[in-house]
Parts: sequence; C-alpha cells; structure tokens
Amino acid sequence: MNLVVVSNRLPFALTREDGAWRVEPGSGGLVTALRPVLEGRGGRWIGWSGAVAEDLPDARAALRASGERFGYELVPVPLTASERDRFYHGFSNEVIWPLFHDLLSMCRFDPEYWRAYEAVNRRFAAEAAKDARPGDFFWVHDYHLLAMAGELRRLGVSSRIAFFLHIPFPPLDVFLKLPWRFPVLQSLLSYDLVGFQTIRDRRNFLQCVRLLLPGARFSGKGAVMSVRWEDRDVRVGTFPISIDARALERRARQPEVVAKAASLRADETGRRIVLGVDRLDYTKGIAQKLEAFRRLLETSPELRGNVTLVQIAVPSREEIRGYREHRTAIERLVGEINGTFTRSGWVPVHYLHRPLEGPRLSAYYLAADVALVTPLKDGMNLVAKEYCATRVSKDGVLVLSEFAGAAAELQRAALLVNPYDVEGVADALRRALDMPRAEQRARMSRLRRTIRERDIYHWLDAFLRAAISRDLAEFPRVADYLPTAIAS
Repeated sequence: MNLVVVSNRLPFALTREDGAWRVEPGSGGLVTALRPVLEGRGGRWIGWSGAVAEDLPDARAALRASGERFGYELVPVPLTASERDRFYHGFSNEVIWPLFHDLLSMCRFDPEYWRAYEAVNRRFAAEAAKDARPGDFFWVHDYHLLAMAGELRRLGVSSRIAFFLHIPFPPLDVFLKLPWRFPVLQSLLSYDLVGFQTIRDRRNFLQCVRLLLPGARFSGKGAVMSVRWEDRDVRVGTFPISIDARALERRARQPEVVAKAASLRADETGRRIVLGVDRLDYTKGIAQKLEAFRRLLETSPELRGNVTLVQIAVPSREEIRGYREHRTAIERLVGEINGTFTRSGWVPVHYLHRPLEGPRLSAYYLAADVALVTPLKDGMNLVAKEYCATRVSKDGVLVLSEFAGAAAELQRAALLVNPYDVEGVADALRRALDMPRAEQRARMSRLRRTIRERDIYHWLDAFLRAAISRDLAEFPRVADYLPTAIAS
C-alpha cells in the first residue's frame, strides 16, 4: 500500500530567510500520527505550501529535497492570492467553518466562494491524480476538501479514497441552509470511507443523506456502517482522534518542564491556577469562559486574590476581519475583569496572546489545578486530552464543554458544562476548586486510562483497518503498516 495523504496544508513550516526559503517539519496530532507511517513506508503528502504563487512561483523547487530529508515526498498545490482568499478565507472559513459549528450568523454564502472552492478542489485532485499508481490509498483530510473525491472520480481514479472530517458535522436543519448541499453530499459519497469524530456527527451526516438523497440504502451497525449510493458502497464510521499520550507523559517528567511548572506556581504564591488554552476563534467560547470567571469572582468574594485564570489565546486567522474583531472584544473583556477585581499583588486574568507548544505548554498543564475547556462546539478538542495526559501526579480537574467531541469519551470523569450557561460554568468551576484530592485522583486516573487506551495510534489503526479491510464485519489489524515501536 502506497499512502497518499492530502490536506489543505503540507506538514511543515515554510519560511523565508535572507531571500531563501527554508522548510521545517510541522507539528500537531495529524503529523504525529502519519509521519511514522510515511517515513517507514514512503508515500506522498499533498497540500498547499502556505505561500501564494505570486511570492513563490515554483514551490516544487523549494521542496525538491524533501523526499530525502523527510522520508516521503511533499507535493505542493499552488494557490494564487485570489484563490487563497476565496477558497480558504472565503468558502472554507466563512461558510463551512461557521455552518458546521452551528453559527449561521457568521456565514457568508457568496457564490464566488463556492466557485473558487470547486476550482481548488479540482486542482488538488489533478495534482493527486498526476502521479497516481495502482495500489495507492488516498487519505483526504478535513473541511477544505469535501469535494475532492468527486473530482478524483471524474479524472478516472479508481483507487481507494478515504476522508476524515476533523470538525463537527451539523444537524439536518443547519446543513439545509447550505446552498450547495447536494454537490457536497454527493462528493462525500464518492469516497470509500468517510470518518467522523463522534457518533453524533455520523448520525447527522446519515440523516442528511437519508433526506436529501432518497435513493441511498443503509446497512450495518456499530462503529462503521455502509451506504449504497449510485452502485457504490461507502463506509461511514466514527473514529475519535487523539494524542500521543505516552509522549506527553514523558515530557511532563522532563526536569526543565517540572522546573518551569514550579516557577509558574511560585509566581502565584499559593493561589489556585485555572488554565484555558484555545485558538483565538469565536467557536472556542473564550468570551463565555471569561464571563463565567467573572461570575465566580462576583459570587465567591473569598476567592478574590486566591485564584488566577491563565488564558492562552493562540493567534488564528488574523487576516480575516471577523477574527480581528473577536480578538478586540476578548481583550476588552479581559481589561474589564482585571479593572474590576485587581488588587495589590494579584491580577485575576493573565492573558497570553501567543502560541505555546512543546515543553512550555506542558509546564502550564502541569502547573494548573483546573483546565477550563469550554468550546461552543468542537470536533474533538485535544487540549482536554493533553491536560489529562500531562497530569502524571494524577490530580487536577477537567471542566469540559458538553459540546466538545472529547465529551463523548471523557464525560464520566470530567465535569461537563454547557458553555452558554455562565452561572453553571461558574458553579462547576467552584466545585472543581473545592474538589477533595481523593476525588480528583479517582477522576483523573479514569481520564488518563481512557486517553492512554485510545491514543493517536489507536485512532490511526482503527481508521486504516476500516479503510483497507474488505470485510465490514471484521477488520484485521494493520500493524504491519506501522513502525515496530508503535505497532507494539
């Protein structure tokens, strides 16, 4: 099997330094999971380089040595500035992103966006088909490329093509608002396997198919079902993505991480630390989280000076005006809370508008007494899992939105909240801060066990088994596609 991964962005950072382009390996859950397979077996990763054609006319030249350096081939898909604006900033992030997160008021249904989306999906498909070989397995990722399989089939590609949606899939009444709902659904049914994060997402998709494509037929049960459409059988499954839990545990024990965590706690001079880590995106519920923390301080005056909220807001899509406006609103709210409650030696909200990753982020996870993870809606939310994996002391409390995909796996030991219920979140936060150590350890042990058992490699194995196996009822293990250290 020759694996061909397709995603909006290639798994590296492309930077320009002294007039020359530099290629550095990327990070993140998807790269962590797929890099060992590609390095061990070879293959291709197809995606946009991140640089527009006007700035980098020949991305292939900049990536020519990638195969030797990374162990697999990086194939860039060129985009002009106009295509980036209409395909990525436009249809992907002003139509699909808000619609699939149930935020219709944020959608802008511009027909030009849809035409650009179709054109760019055709270009991705053409790039993938150009070097296609018998036995290739195409694995396409996320909402930017919903229409790609239909284009590949039109180009005559008969290889197996799988798709995984990292964000939620909306319920029927929301999906119906999409003017291009029929071509999107039909293209999704051109894949051989369509994977979702949760049972809820899969159910929403199947309901849309059932109503909008009445000729479809359904069979099977369990984690993977089958849809018969236009003489094709399409598997539809649930595969919750995860993290490399053991790697995070090892990092949490590194001396520099332990020392940094101790320093963060010393800075708070005995105060409890509540941690939020979110991309600065309107779906993450940061404003509601801040309002809940304000309510906590209003109703529990004894906590003033004794608890600090550390909110890490990772910059995101700042080229889009709505995101810049959202950042302004969040920073204004932080200022209001700090202006109201700050006293000598204590600032209630520490707001960090910058990316944190690796050991620095692990130190914050290790220092925090409570993780407050309250997105309005999320496909999964790996911050919740990262926090638990890092808690090698087996204490700490996870307060988690019931609308995060992670809630389906972690609901029995996390404190679930409705992020729109400001008073309810404040109450849960108070409960977390007051929770006895024995209860913390019992809950965190369950959370950590779940995350270790269902880590990123479990996700990878489950998806590949569903994609490759001919028998829907019983999937053989595909450990032979994984490096020995992972497969064992």
